[in-house]
Amino acid sequence: MAQLVTHTGSCHCGAVRYEVDAPADLEVSECNCSICSRTGYLHLIVPRSRFRLLTGEDNLSTYTFDTHEAKHLFCRTCGIKSFYIPRSHPDGYSVNVRCLDDSTIRSMEVEFFDGRNWEQNIDKLKPLDEA
Repeated sequence: MAQLVTHTGSCHCGAVRYEVDAPADLEVSECNCSICSRTGYLHLIVPRSRFRLLTGEDNLSTYTFDTHEAKHLFCRTCGIKSFYIPRSHPDGYSVNVRCLDDSTIRSMEVEFFDGRNWEQNIDKLKPLDEA
């Protein structure tokens, strides 16, 4: 596995801040499901052990829909979803790369994921790997 760096991120207003350990060269997914396509979300999925919420836990609001397995976490102040607990990897976090500070990102490769047909494509997502 590539060496990990600590990336920092936040919601728009800065009330919610976090760190995530991931490579400097990111491999992310762009999903076309109803919520991701509307919000422009780019997924960096990591194990829980590589994610740390620094501030704003009390400022998060949870939204669920359909199967109610994914826990979409939004800042109550600015409405931004900078990370959430995905249905595909409930033992990890999906971080929105668009909410990361770009100073630690060296490169980014975006792979398309057909989330509109989630059940037929879930096996195409990579499993979580512990670092």
